[in-house]
Amino acid sequence: MNRWIVGARVRTLPAALVPVFVGTALVVGENEEIIWWRAVSALLVALALQVGVNYANDLSDGLRGTDGKNRVGPQRLVGSELALPDEVRSAAWIAFGFAGVIGLFLSIVVTPWLLIVGGLAIVAGWLYTGGRHPYGYFGLGEVSVFLFFGLVATLGTTYIQIERLTGLHVLAATAVGLLACALLAINNLRDIEGDRAFGKQTLAVRLGNRLARWLYIGFLDGGLILGSLCALERPWCLLVLLGGIPAGKAVRRVLSGAQGQELVAVLSLTSGVQVLSGFLLAVGLALGS
Repeated sequence: MNRWIVGARVRTLPAALVPVFVGTALVVGENEEIIWWRAVSALLVALALQVGVNYANDLSDGLRGTDGKNRVGPQRLVGSELALPDEVRSAAWIAFGFAGVIGLFLSIVVTPWLLIVGGLAIVAGWLYTGGRHPYGYFGLGEVSVFLFFGLVATLGTTYIQIERLTGLHVLAATAVGLLACALLAINNLRDIEGDRAFGKQTLAVRLGNRLARWLYIGFLDGGLILGSLCALERPWCLLVLLGGIPAGKAVRRVLSGAQGQELVAVLSLTSGVQVLSGFLLAVGLALGS
């Protein structure tokens, strides 16, 4: 069982939790009544999609040889021969199927458009590193993360509650998306040499080591800044700037030239920043004006 927990990549799960918390907080701050079963459903969908993406990524990279036993980061199921490819494929589709069933129910209750959005999220998750032309191998991973774990997850959570969206909702979702991109950016920076060797043209590989570090900083700081701008309507959102304290530590390590195993620690720190900043943003949004 432990191998499946490792394969689920627990450190990446904040990318699924934060948008649901923020999307729900947006509703609370407007003094709207929360339909809790919908909020819980959104959380389960987000978590299932994240786990499904992680297993699908493990499978595809393992089959291509990108994730071998000597990779810098944590071991992968297929690449490290901890599980058979068919087992990991089944795990991925179980996770995607779980998300699809709940999403189908929400689409019936709220609007059929949710089914289309959910379907696109599943397809995007599979094709990230799967298929003949995986877009994750062409530097488009951050675009997908921003769209689906930023805009779609946050705005979708809000929409299923009140069935409307505003500029503030989009601003908060954008901040969440940038923080999620920071997590992928530091992951790709850590793996830059191995990815380059196997022809995986992530955005970090395309930009090179120096610019990839600044890209990470831009995502991290951009998320904090845009989150704080939500204070224009809900003043308590300035709390999100407290996330700059641990973020500053991560930025200093990246600028000092940390690499390899040193970036594993930065990845963990970035995950913490995402959770803390997301929680503070959610609190600020929930407190309202």
